[in-house]
Amino acid sequence: MKPLAQRVVVLVLSLFVWPAAAQKFPERPIRMIVPLPPGTASDFLARTLGAPLAEVYGQQMVVDNRPGAGGMIGSTILSTASADGYTYAMVAPPHTVAPLLQKKPPYHPLRDFTAVIEVASIPNIIAVTPGLPARNIKELVALLRKDPSKYNYASVGVGTLAHIGAEIFNQAAGVRTVHVPFKLVPDAFGETASGRVHYLVFTVPTIAPMVRDGRLRPLAVTSARRNPAFPNIPSIIEEGLPAAQSDGWFGIVGPAGIPKKIVAQLAADVNKIIAQKRIVDAFARQGAEAAVGSGPEAFDKLMKAEYARYVKLVKDVGMKAQ
Repeated sequence: MKPLAQRVVVLVLSLFVWPAAAQKFPERPIRMIVPLPPGTASDFLARTLGAPLAEVYGQQMVVDNRPGAGGMIGSTILSTASADGYTYAMVAPPHTVAPLLQKKPPYHPLRDFTAVIEVASIPNIIAVTPGLPARNIKELVALLRKDPSKYNYASVGVGTLAHIGAEIFNQAAGVRTVHVPFKLVPDAFGETASGRVHYLVFTVPTIAPMVRDGRLRPLAVTSARRNPAFPNIPSIIEEGLPAAQSDGWFGIVGPAGIPKKIVAQLAADVNKIIAQKRIVDAFARQGAEAAVGSGPEAFDKLMKAEYARYVKLVKDVGMKAQ
């Protein structure tokens, strides 16, 4: 009788163990929060990854745009999400900078998240209004140094990539010019094209149409080498101002506490996708460089280094929330 009882116990236990062992990730759609509006670089990268990830997993990746507060709304939503591996966000430097501008930040950009993988890096283009007498970075710096208070630059809000990039440039140039934040990208571009704003520093895919149609004059890309989308624009290194380098990183993070096995799997699968030529080419057409070879440890290290950089930048320039 005893052996039979033991077999019954084993059978009953197996009914509970087998389903758990048979579970395969993912079993339902994955949510990818984009803390910025459609059409932005983060949105483009998330959507470009969506289709191939759906093919790999047999599950849809749902892009959920949650813009507002310089990206802080979307990041806050993610920080309180379940750590079951089904909710992530495509973030960029504003994810790190935004809470530094708050007296009581809703999240900590490192402790409250799980770094998964860097997806791409995208430099900025430093461009001026066509009427400004500056044909290169050296001439622009010389012009600004003569009377910094006379000149201004545009962004789309405190702590945004445009603001960060411009302040990094200003620090490198040794100037303090006037910050003019706009709510909408078209307004920032329109005012700069008209000459009421003198210069700006925007990501390649965002500013590309304005550069291509000649409404803004590009002086340099803020990367170590020229960008494939604009091979005729010199790099900031070529222009002799290496301290102004500001490649914007874009990557996937999840809420803190996601199982390491799931994080490793997603990172490996994303890495395989961004290494594909068609994806590399799609990124390059938008001015983005795929971060092939990244992973949780490398991205975590990058975010920690960038966090330290932005803490210093915010303090040095006195950045404050609007």
